Amino acid sequence: MPPQAPAAAPNPLFSFLPLVIILFIFYFMIIMPQQKKQRKHQEMLDSLKSGDQVVTIGGLHGKIAEVKVDVVILEVGTANSIKIRVNRSAIAGKV
Repeated sequence: MPPQAPAAAPNPLFSFLPLVIILFIFYFMIIMPQQKKQRKHQEMLDSLKSGDQVVTIGGLHGKIAEVKVDVVILEVGTANSIKIRVNRSAIAGKV
């Protein structure tokens, strides 16, 4: 048998290709949707106004009585409404 030439070493770039593909998938499946959700939540917080029905992250439902820079005053209850001050960031969403 004639002597065979040694096999060429594989390109090291190809060994990193699966890792790069996984990182792209991770970015498009997890990071982008999370950023979109955060942006939508921030837009909702910026659009809060008096009279909006909201729910807090603790599950408290109420109507916004007053909106300040970082604080929202909620009216909770029907007959004897109680006013509660919560951080704007504690508002989970509008009802």
